[in-house]
Amino acid sequence: MEKETAAFITSRDTLDGAYPGLILGINARRLGMQCKVFYTFMGINVIRKGWTEKAKFYPPGLMAAIPGMSAIATWMMKGKIEKAQIPALPDLIEMAQLEGVEFVACKMTVDMMGLKQDDFIEGVVIEPAEQFLKYAKDCKICLFT
Repeated sequence: MEKETAAFITSRDTLDGAYPGLILGINARRLGMQCKVFYTFMGINVIRKGWTEKAKFYPPGLMAAIPGMSAIATWMMKGKIEKAQIPALPDLIEMAQLEGVEFVACKMTVDMMGLKQDDFIEGVVIEPAEQFLKYAKDCKICLFT
């Protein structure tokens, strides 16, 4: 019997952009599914070395325009994450990798941003979108998070 598959796409490097693909990927693996998370455009920063310490949360609407508000909102969001006993982003990335979630960096974005394999955390695969789509087209679950 063929293993069910899941694919998630992450295109934002904010806290609220990084968490969904990782959480869904971990849970897909725990359900016995093969899973890949495709990181493109600014989302590619999620899988770059040293990035997780820089992740921010931007409040919606006009609040985001107030100077210093993103720093306050990030501090508050990290507090809520900790209080809810949700793993911090670096821990969640490690958990996902240990569970067997595959991280795929979009080759076009890698080229556009002038990145190299060494810029990424261990285990990241660089693939063109076409290759990822060949995998995603037959997935039982395919979401843009």
